[in-house]
Amino acid sequence: MAVRYIAIEGIPGVGKARLASILGDRLNARLVLEIAEENPFLPLFYEDPERYRFQAQVFFLLNRYRQQQDLHQMDLFQSVVVSNYLFARDGIYAHVALNDAELSLYDRLSQTLREEIPKPDLVIYLQDSIERVMRNIQRQGADYERLVTEEYFARLAEAYTHYFFHYSETPLLVVNVSQVNFDKPDDLNDLLQQVSSPPSGTRYYRPASGQG
Repeated sequence: MAVRYIAIEGIPGVGKARLASILGDRLNARLVLEIAEENPFLPLFYEDPERYRFQAQVFFLLNRYRQQQDLHQMDLFQSVVVSNYLFARDGIYAHVALNDAELSLYDRLSQTLREEIPKPDLVIYLQDSIERVMRNIQRQGADYERLVTEEYFARLAEAYTHYFFHYSETPLLVVNVSQVNFDKPDDLNDLLQQVSSPPSGTRYYRPASGQG
């Protein structure tokens, strides 16, 4: 099966956009990147989560839906697409952030939109320790991201683990980024080889060069 649409997932600070850019360059692919800063409610959410969580979540849902609709109209047989998110990401965050009443309304809206979303040929799920992720965010993250507590990231990581443990919609490649260095040609070429021949179910990536 030819891989024409790749989605990369993982918690903030794990390196999704960077890997998407690397794969986009090597595969001569179109990049579909979510720009979190476009969400006007996001900084407000980090300052006052209870007040702005639903607004922030729905904005992300509708914005991702719009991007995915554009993707749906592309001829994926003529071009490769690499995205730094999976549409289902929104639901993972919603189950962490929203209360039961908000989540019920959100799920009804999300279910309606999800029916028109194209599925990737391959999902790459990036994992890393909370400690490393927090260090990355302190070095490179937006100002509002630095307000996020380690407890919140731990809950989010747990929600991701639960989601992908049960995931079966598409081929899935799980990559622990603490064990790989994509600046090393051997590691990158090995990953590209696995991308070109995706698993039928879930595969756990083992880098060619060992510890990155």
